[in-house]
Amino acid sequence: MQLRKGVRHGVLFLAVATVLGSCTFMKKKPQQDSATGLNYNDKTNGNFNVAKAKAIKTAPGLVFVQGGTFTMGATQEDVMLDWNNMNRRVTVNSFFIDKTEVSNVNYRMYLYWVENVFSDPQYQAVVDGAKPDTLVWRSELAYNEPYVEYYFRHPSYNYYPVVGVTWKQAKDYCVWRTDRVNEHELMQKNQQFLNPNTIKTEMNGGGQENFNTKAYLMGEYTPQPGRFATSKANPLKDAQGRPRTVVKFEDGILFPDYRLPTEAEWEYAASALIAENPQKKASAKKRGEEAILNKQIYSWKNDGFDNLRATIAGSYQGAFLANFKRGSGDNMGVAGGLNDNAAVTAEVTSFAPNAFGVYNMSGNVSEWVADVYRPLTNNDANDFNPYRGNKFEKVDMSKGQGNLRDSLGRIKMVAESDSSLRMRRNYQRSYAINYLDGDSSSVYNGVNYGYGMTTLISDKSRVVKGGSWNDRPYWLSPGTRRFLEEDQSSSTIGFRCAMDHFGPSEETSKSAKTGNFFPPRRAKR
Repeated sequence: MQLRKGVRHGVLFLAVATVLGSCTFMKKKPQQDSATGLNYNDKTNGNFNVAKAKAIKTAPGLVFVQGGTFTMGATQEDVMLDWNNMNRRVTVNSFFIDKTEVSNVNYRMYLYWVENVFSDPQYQAVVDGAKPDTLVWRSELAYNEPYVEYYFRHPSYNYYPVVGVTWKQAKDYCVWRTDRVNEHELMQKNQQFLNPNTIKTEMNGGGQENFNTKAYLMGEYTPQPGRFATSKANPLKDAQGRPRTVVKFEDGILFPDYRLPTEAEWEYAASALIAENPQKKASAKKRGEEAILNKQIYSWKNDGFDNLRATIAGSYQGAFLANFKRGSGDNMGVAGGLNDNAAVTAEVTSFAPNAFGVYNMSGNVSEWVADVYRPLTNNDANDFNPYRGNKFEKVDMSKGQGNLRDSLGRIKMVAESDSSLRMRRNYQRSYAINYLDGDSSSVYNGVNYGYGMTTLISDKSRVVKGGSWNDRPYWLSPGTRRFLEEDQSSSTIGFRCAMDHFGPSEETSKSAKTGNFFPPRRAKR
């Protein structure tokens, strides 16, 4: 009996030793730098923090748009004889874009924040400058006063697209949205890097002392850290192995900037050629080389739809697929049979989304994009991520570290000096708006485009895309383009935001990689 008990104990000891040995054997090796052999995230090796490679998360309100090649420009005959959107094949990298246009309630939240944070009288111009111009609805020979008074603020119009917003105001909204989303991300319960009272302090007239992503990353804005940031559970460590209370961009926690989409991005997202893949079998491997041959006139896929009406048999057959003006005097159809069921704008989630899941890229309101307008930019711009509007800047260090913010709490930027760029090969001027703009009288560093004398185009002219509730069908095609000065607004123009996508272009899954990977093959002997 004693012998059997000893045998049992011996077997138990061997089993425990085996398990412990296997645990030691199975312990995950620390990630190692291939160039030096030093371990990452190891305090004995200096504790260089490296976040696990992962796909960027989709930020609030956005949808993923897989990039690719497409033919940018007009899809219909140029009946306007503008000659400003000739066809050209370009490539757009993957990016994110808002599922819907920015709504009145979205913009009212922004205005509410501005009014509270900048409540001091010295900021009155800032508050007034953020307000949309509701007088864009006014007309000398129309009764539109109810829209002047109620469209922006009445709950009935909460989810209608905001209008009366200039290009500059739309750009400022993007900056504000970036900061609020990142501030909220740093306050999540499972990773509370910011003290929850941060927002309360801001909304109590914080003024300059409000969270700005760039200022935070540069150490110019130092809010009180949250409880998680100072705890041992915080995986971010400094060189001495202590919890690091300030997040860096390379930690993979903060989102990139919200911004206005470029014209190429907007048009690519509107065309949504992913819907035209010729292989319809679910089992077939999808390849998109032939998708560009079936270019769409409007932003919805052709399968089941015929131009402006739904053709699938059912209760929606014959229904209009966009909010537009059918003809002179016909903005919504006949009582009892309304065609688009919208006298002016409609809710931002109305009508069918396109293949990327984006709403109202044709109709409802036209939209601001980032680009400066020139008629022939399509011919001159790069064929990868084309864009006109670059003004290359750097941080204003004239007052030294600790004084880099302006009165709104944002980092002050100044144009790069042309004298410092003379030896560069890729660019030599900081002001690139007029580069190859087709104006024979222009000079690269300061154009006189003849605004008001021979043309209405200036360096303030920004591209407007997509048709609106008051436009004929021609303007609903993604390739059409118009322009308006960046400090003006209209009852037919709204906007939506976009965001850069980093890493793999194909998808946002963890397994996605950039490039084609093939298994190693043994060399033949």
